[in-house]
Amino acid sequence: MKSLKNRRTIRKYSDKPVSDKLLNELLEIAARTSTTGNMQLYSVIVTRDESMKATLAPAHFNQPMATQAPVVLTICADFNRFNKWCILRNAVPGYDNFVSFFNAAMDALFFAQTFCVAAEEKGLGICYLGTTTYNPDKIIDILALPKFVIPVTTITLGYPEVIPPQPDRLPIESFVHHETYNDYKPQDIDSYYSNKESLPENHQFIKENHKETLAQVFTDVRYKKADNEHFSKVLLETLKRQGFHKG
Repeated sequence: MKSLKNRRTIRKYSDKPVSDKLLNELLEIAARTSTTGNMQLYSVIVTRDESMKATLAPAHFNQPMATQAPVVLTICADFNRFNKWCILRNAVPGYDNFVSFFNAAMDALFFAQTFCVAAEEKGLGICYLGTTTYNPDKIIDILALPKFVIPVTTITLGYPEVIPPQPDRLPIESFVHHETYNDYKPQDIDSYYSNKESLPENHQFIKENHKETLAQVFTDVRYKKADNEHFSKVLLETLKRQGFHKG
């Protein structure tokens, strides 16, 4: 448990290779995670080839770890395999809808997190790339993903070159609710966010972005309304394209 509490995201990796044997062991461990109805509604695309990583990089806004990491894993919500099994066994699949995508996305994310915990226990470092949900259409084309397969997250994997400081986290009382949800009063928000707002690195963050508060950095710079609306449209169109949404 101590090692789990000490974890941090790794964005710079050493040249030490990740062996196929170790990678396969981690994938087998992750396959033991919880899944919807034991359907295992996920697939993993393993990318080691440098040219393929370079091709994927623009979809991840050319973040350095997307090409520098020895291994890049694209974790996909996948109903394609299960649908084909159903058809071959004289069963009619009814999974061309949003709830089916949601179930497959949960399976994929459970798998991804179990994989990451197992990898970190083996001394490896990981970084989730949230850009996967921004550009799923581009990743689908690059990886030749068929209908009923949508990428939901990407993990970069390798041995850490450096161990960075841990990022701040909110106290557990800020997100744990007992019996029913207890909505937040202004004084609660002040208390829960006070440490985050007092950190020197976040003061620098505010200054660099010419903002008055840390919250403004999130709303006006990092996760803007216009960007959220644009990427929401891309994701909805991708759901339609891949067969999970008819609206």
